[in-house]
Amino acid sequence: MPRRPSRPGATSELRIIGGRWRGRRIAFHAEPGVRPTPDRVRETLFNWLQPVLPGARVLDLFCGSGALAIEALSRGAGTATLLDVSGTVLRDVAQNLHRLGATGAELVPADALAWLSSAPPQAWNIVFLDPPFGRAMVAACLPLLARPGVLAPTARIYVESAVGDPLPELPPGWTLHREKTAGQVSYRLLLAP
Repeated sequence: MPRRPSRPGATSELRIIGGRWRGRRIAFHAEPGVRPTPDRVRETLFNWLQPVLPGARVLDLFCGSGALAIEALSRGAGTATLLDVSGTVLRDVAQNLHRLGATGAELVPADALAWLSSAPPQAWNIVFLDPPFGRAMVAACLPLLARPGVLAPTARIYVESAVGDPLPELPPGWTLHREKTAGQVSYRLLLAP
């Protein structure tokens, strides 16, 4: 479990749980809406994703601590694009990537919805959709991800939300592949056609 910061602006750490950087720690500042995915949830998620991780093109739309994309790179993803609107968040992620000697990562200072609306097709294999809770961002992002060419065939979309938040209507052909809860977090893996 990440050590949670006690006040805004404080720093916290979490550890990478698998792959070449297993056991290494990354640091991040407390920012509104930044709540790193707990270790046990990341462990389950990456067990689900392991068959498709090698060489995957990963998109982390609300990167926060960067833990999901960094974990994916640690476990063999080919590239990762990390978006966030906070300069502090992106500076922390850049420092962590540098300390790890990571390659294949691109940091994008952008609003996820605006970026998805105008980004050219990329054929992402894995998308992490873990926005600040209670802002209806998942429902807004799903149709944008379903546009032609945005996702590779059989892409996996990870969605994290507060327990009790219903999963929005899925785009045509998408399916709910896996679903679990841990504490106050619901997490789901969706499959695109």
